[in-house]
Amino acid sequence: MTELPSREEALALLHEYTQGAGLRKHALAVECAMRAHARRLGADEDAFGITGLLHDFDYERWPSLADHPFRGSEILAAKGYPEWLRRAILSHGEHTGVPRETDLEKCLFAVDELCGFVTACTLVLPTKAIADLKFESVRKRMKDKAFARSVNRDDIVSGAGAIGLDLDAHIAFVVESMRAESAALGL
Repeated sequence: MTELPSREEALALLHEYTQGAGLRKHALAVECAMRAHARRLGADEDAFGITGLLHDFDYERWPSLADHPFRGSEILAAKGYPEWLRRAILSHGEHTGVPRETDLEKCLFAVDELCGFVTACTLVLPTKAIADLKFESVRKRMKDKAFARSVNRDDIVSGAGAIGLDLDAHIAFVVESMRAESAALGL
């Protein structure tokens, strides 16, 4: 495979390696935020979306920092996925040592933690509906270190800066991108 696979092929790969509904929905959330950023930048929407969809496909099987996302990158290489996609996925983890240089790489890092945090903020609402999520509540919950404690707030802040967006604007952008896909995300 010398070119980008179809979304259907990428989705099948995600489902092959990821059984958990939560991680599958996270992949879909990151995909929709990545597609929105591609549109904002005039970039290839499929390239951004498929990279987002597959960024954590190996995490369920190999969650340790020694393995993720390295194992996934090896699997993608064996299946002929493009090097730029594998590099972007490697760059989303600070522990890999792969610097983020392209818009694709920077956007993936910027949306990964934020999508998880927005999902957590939505799930504590009485309605569990992203349509009811207020941007201000996301900002307020970021200050509460006990809430969604596994989410790295520094990554959210530095990710927004890396793509040249004000933090508030980036949060609003990601929330809106996820709202547009609320049915698929179960939110």
